[in-house]
This record gives sequence, C-alpha cells and structure tokens, in this order.
Amino acid sequence: QVQLVESGGGLVQAGGSLRLSCAASGRTFSALAMGWFRQALGKEREFVAGISRNGVNINYSDSVKGRFTISRDNGKNTVYLQMNSLNSEDTAVYYCAADTGTPGNYAVRLAAKSYNYWGQGTQITVSS
Repeated sequence: QVQLVESGGGLVQAGGSLRLSCAASGRTFSALAMGWFRQALGKEREFVAGISRNGVNINYSDSVKGRFTISRDNGKNTVYLQMNSLNSEDTAVYYCAADTGTPGNYAVRLAAKSYNYWGQGTQITVSS
C-alpha cells in the first residue's frame, strides 16, 4: 500500500504561482514513478506531468509545458509540482499518483490507468 497526501492547493490570481507537494509513504519512494493529474468540473481526468523513478525522465502535457515543473526528492519521499503563469483553464482538482509497475527506472507513463495509487486531491482555483 502507498499513501499519498497532497498539499499546497488554494486560490490564486491569474498569472500567479503555486507549488503542490505530495508526500508518499508505505513503499520505497525511489521505486515509484510519480505523476500529477487534474480534473476540472465536468471534464475527464487528464495527465499533467510525470517523473520517472530516478527523476531523469519527465513528461508534460502540452497545456502546461513551459509553465509547470515537476520534481522529486527521494530523500524526502516527496514529489512537487511548481505551477507558474496560472490561468483560469488550470482551475481543477489536482491529484498526485504513484505508478508501481513502471518498466524500469527511466519510464514515465501518461495514462491514468497505469497509476495504481492516488491522493485525495487538492483544489486549485485561478481567478481572473
């Protein structure tokens, strides 16, 4: 079992920044590929960013590329999502997720079905 606890959500003005954190426990963190997903009201959950077990490989959705940065600290069992230049389309519930079945230390999977543990979600609201 993997427990994931997100923090850092809230209300921010358009153009502002926020940083999300996700603390993991229950399993060796360096054995987990990690991802961030989001779900806006009335929409499907979508991939935002993912990072491989060793932190070498990273993927972003086109909608956040250049504005968001995912990182991990294996010593602190934590993954982060730095979000800059936020706009109203970033308003959503953001979820941290762990993938225990990644093939190797360098893989990052984009599909939500690949992630088998999820946090409770944290709301991000961007006001214009």
